[in-house]
Amino acid sequence: MGKLTILALRAVIAMVLAGSLFVQVWMVPLFSADLVEAGASDGPRIALLVIIVLGILCVQVVAVCVWRLLTMVRRGTVFSHGAFRFVDIIFGAVSVAALLMFAIAVLLAPGEIAPGIVLLICGAALVIGGVALLVLVMRTLLAQAVARDTEAAGLRAELDEVI
Repeated sequence: MGKLTILALRAVIAMVLAGSLFVQVWMVPLFSADLVEAGASDGPRIALLVIIVLGILCVQVVAVCVWRLLTMVRRGTVFSHGAFRFVDIIFGAVSVAALLMFAIAVLLAPGEIAPGIVLLICGAALVIGGVALLVLVMRTLLAQAVARDTEAAGLRAELDEVI
């Protein structure tokens, strides 16, 4: 991966982190005030706000882990056992995000919201779960690449002894 690509990805991640921080600090309190004005009861309102904050936290965790993986790519150490920790954290965060999205559907289902909206939210939870499974597949590919890299290093060492 080229330096320009890594720089562009880091710029995008920095914007995502800044935007998510803005949403946590400014938009969530405004959303809470809007829910109070709309007459939402305290239980569902607080639950929805907690789910939103936790969902944003999942995005932030993924962004930081991708940033760390990009650092490993730049250094040429991504095909090592150290990368597994970040990929596992990403898988966990995306899985939690899928569950949180489903929790929003469960929270909204008994209310006056249209059933189609609840189904759309369930569909979004399913898509996010699919992304988690994709991360799991990529982790398996990383494990194979690390195994091949280790095997190649061993063969190189044997060849060096022979020569």
